[in-house]
Amino acid sequence: MGKLLVVGSVAFDSVKTPFGEASNVLGGSATYFSTSASFFTDVNLIAVVGEDFPQEHLEFLKSRQINLDGLEHRSGKTFRWRGEYSHHLNEAQTLETHLNVLETFRPKIPDHYTTPSALFLGNIDPELQLDVLNKVRRPSIVACDTMNFWIDSKRDALWKVLEFIDVLVINDGEARALGEDANLVQVAKKILSRGPKTLIIKRGEYGVLMFHQDGIFGAPAFPLETVKDPTGAGDTFAGGFMGYLSASGNYSESGLRQAIIFGSVMASFNVEEFSLDRMKRLTREEIDSRYHSFKQLTHFEALS
Repeated sequence: MGKLLVVGSVAFDSVKTPFGEASNVLGGSATYFSTSASFFTDVNLIAVVGEDFPQEHLEFLKSRQINLDGLEHRSGKTFRWRGEYSHHLNEAQTLETHLNVLETFRPKIPDHYTTPSALFLGNIDPELQLDVLNKVRRPSIVACDTMNFWIDSKRDALWKVLEFIDVLVINDGEARALGEDANLVQVAKKILSRGPKTLIIKRGEYGVLMFHQDGIFGAPAFPLETVKDPTGAGDTFAGGFMGYLSASGNYSESGLRQAIIFGSVMASFNVEEFSLDRMKRLTREEIDSRYHSFKQLTHFEALS
């Protein structure tokens, strides 16, 4: 089992949904990703926090065996985000964003982080993503995320990043914005022509689509009785996806399909409670059980 390196954000979130609210709870793309991935593989994390970041959150991350040598502590406040969801839970309305120490973040890579077996470039400035790529030995698989802000403001730098990655993981709105087309099949053709071998489009409650040089694969979202907070679901999906790939070392099309299901399973647990509360008491036995339930959900016998 190799080392999975993730670069992203660690944050405080304040979230309101139709099912409750939570203030100043643990969040951030790298937090959700690394927690999810840690159920499958060893994770090295690179991010930055302020002097207000509590020891209890550090202890939780350490309890998941996440290596924090790359977590920089700086004077100032930790990145904060506040958002609200309507009953349409696929997208949050951002009410406040305070970058704080993240605004001047420049990833510092410890020497023992420079030879990862897998790399995930979280949702940060594409110029920083390129910088990280230039500072590590090329791993077996590189994946990245982005968002509309970078698509609109640093499109050229983002296209440059995509020349060097294997998998792009984004939601359907971001895919349409990047591909400049409403049709996801056309979008996939354009994006795959620019470098990535695989495009994974997250569609929230409608599941996931994977466009790959060998074909298209679709998986539904797992049907749940309780959904309280979708914050971090995409990052949790990506963590499960990359964590499984890092552990298995199987980067074939069939391996990618397996990884998508495990990613979907992890996201389905995350949305059941606010912040990482559900992930804190999640067990591998629960993950494997839901994986088998997911398999039953999507299985059918061809009659002809």
